Amino acid sequence: MFESAPLNPPDSIFGLIEQFKKDENPLKINLSVGVYQDESGTTPVMQCVRLAEEKLLAGHGTKSYLPIDGAPAYNQAIGKLILGESLYDSPSVHSVSAQTPGGTVSLRLAGELLRRVFNVNTVWMSNPTWANHPKIYGAAGLEVKKYDYLDEQGTGLDFDRILESLRHAQPNEAVLLHTVCHNPTGVDPTIEQWKVLGEFIKERQLFPIFDFAYQGFGESLDADAFPIRNFIESGGEALVCNSFSKNFGLYAERVGGISAISPNAETAAAMLSQIKLTIRTMYSNPPLHGGAIVNTVLHDSELRKLWTSELTEIRQRILELREKFVAAMQARVPEKNFEYINRQRGMFSYSGLTPEQVERLKSEYSIYILGSGRINVAGINSENLDRLCDAIASVV
Repeated sequence: MFESAPLNPPDSIFGLIEQFKKDENPLKINLSVGVYQDESGTTPVMQCVRLAEEKLLAGHGTKSYLPIDGAPAYNQAIGKLILGESLYDSPSVHSVSAQTPGGTVSLRLAGELLRRVFNVNTVWMSNPTWANHPKIYGAAGLEVKKYDYLDEQGTGLDFDRILESLRHAQPNEAVLLHTVCHNPTGVDPTIEQWKVLGEFIKERQLFPIFDFAYQGFGESLDADAFPIRNFIESGGEALVCNSFSKNFGLYAERVGGISAISPNAETAAAMLSQIKLTIRTMYSNPPLHGGAIVNTVLHDSELRKLWTSELTEIRQRILELREKFVAAMQARVPEKNFEYINRQRGMFSYSGLTPEQVERLKSEYSIYILGSGRINVAGINSENLDRLCDAIASVV
């Protein structure tokens, strides 16, 4: 039977990681993988996570099944983190959440709900977007359409083009929105642009899905949630898919959530029932450990304070790396303005490098970057900055 299965090409990101591992150059640099790295080039375990695990181990808890939608306290914490305490407790806002195995599964759940419950056949997403987005929604049976996102230089936002593209979207079609730290570009709308976009979505009767993978990596936990909170405060309904891979460093634990937010209590309750039905048929219920870590941190005042502090340090380090990279490149290529990299946010940056330049960096210098020119800024450190900038200067 299996002879009829064609050989699938490797994933663009994980395939590049395999090439990096096989590269024997001791000076090789990997800016492709989408995980946070510290100054030593490793993905650290946060101190708040270590302390939470010690607390969990001392509690000698059970390993029995969680409810279909996960632990109630965890789900409540998700809602409050996304909306903030006051909006979460508002009588005009009703939020229901479910724990998922990572943000990827929450996105797939959203696709299943769109198609099965609401008969949505089309989802619009930015061009470019995370490489897995089209695959996730294609696998869920939805047609994927793209809306223009970047300016002609490919390093900044063209908001007028976003609106012009989405004018072709029909009522009851979905639109996928990167809430903050757009992946892969690092280019985000302004507060005023988010307000305009929110009203546009409601006027066009589009179904919004907020992909919230990087809360805390832009400006702060609260500021980064503005696009969602503004949309909900003005009476909108939305699905929110969040992840704790980045802001807790829990990549391997696969911890995330899906939330349905509505001004109507009965609607929210019905949505939770549909979410639970979909979960039951896909993976039955979520894993325990990663969610328990997040739940412990968010409900312990000292651990939560420590988490916020550690997250602030990560965010500030990325900002400093951007500034150092821009300064180093301006010194080497003074005729080119790299300031757009400082205006982008989060771990990722659309560097402006062409596929040909990216290929030269790999073949001549063992520097691994995605073909789109996206770099993971967190992969830069004091040891590789000069070599990286020398190499980029030689190819541009």
